[in-house]
Amino acid sequence: MNIIEEGKKLILAEAEAVAALAGRLDSSFEEAVKLILAGKGRVVVSGMGKSGLIGQKIASTMASTGTPALFLHPAEGIHGDLGMIMAGDVVIGISNSGETEELLRILPIIKRLGAKLIAMSGNPLSNLARSSDIFLDVSVKEEACPLGLAPTSSTTATLAMGDALAVALLVERGFRAEDFAIFHPGGSLGKKLLLRVEDLMHSEDALPIVAESVLMKEAIFEITSKGLGVTGVTDEQGRLTGVITDGDLRRSLEQGFDVLQSPAGKVMRRNPKRILRRELAAAALQLMERHAITTLFAFENEQDTVPCGIIHLHDILKAGIA
Repeated sequence: MNIIEEGKKLILAEAEAVAALAGRLDSSFEEAVKLILAGKGRVVVSGMGKSGLIGQKIASTMASTGTPALFLHPAEGIHGDLGMIMAGDVVIGISNSGETEELLRILPIIKRLGAKLIAMSGNPLSNLARSSDIFLDVSVKEEACPLGLAPTSSTTATLAMGDALAVALLVERGFRAEDFAIFHPGGSLGKKLLLRVEDLMHSEDALPIVAESVLMKEAIFEITSKGLGVTGVTDEQGRLTGVITDGDLRRSLEQGFDVLQSPAGKVMRRNPKRILRRELAAAALQLMERHAITTLFAFENEQDTVPCGIIHLHDILKAGIA
């Protein structure tokens, strides 16, 4: 068997193990979700070796989707880290055999501290399973490893069960994309879901605005001094009636138009695109791309005609939103 076929065989074996896990999902899963939702504390995930690594991922996924969670190394737990656990916590103990010594040694303390225990194991008759409040069966027919030794199918099944718990909790909590972004402020996803037009827009003295009646030589100065390649044009009441871009200037010159001595109201393009200041910056980017423009004037609300700011494509890209 060649290398590619060997890889395919392993992936299919793990896929089969996860599919079988779905078929065994029962009321214990629902009880586990409800137990965590009713808990007054955090979820504490614990496991040794490969189970510990899977446990760290499960805790991380829960924490990022609205369920406060942390990972406790059981060997460190018996040397002081059990202080992480408090009454009201729900502990998820992970062990394929259910007989991991380090994990079993901390079970009496977990109970004494008033925490509940969910066991994730491949052995329903194990000490871990029998000591738990709820048992989640993550057993597999066999490991995908050809030697039947290295944790492969079993760790994949455990990871899938952990993800299922995290997502079920997410749904039950009504967790939204905006909530997810709060826990991911440093990444591009967080920026897309958190940064709003008002966070990036230019306002007050930095807002390029001229009246319809001013001559274009003054409008050109406004475009140049504000550095955004555009100026808004307003009527006597300060209402935005049009825009002039440096592109509009070039086109007017190409047509032989006496630009400098013309009023801004004659050169401007009417009905400029607009956006509300509270809209996501990502929405502003989509609007710019749709209409092939680089700036949008921002308003407080739909009825407003007096702009409160302007956002430029470069501001959005510089913020890491793309």
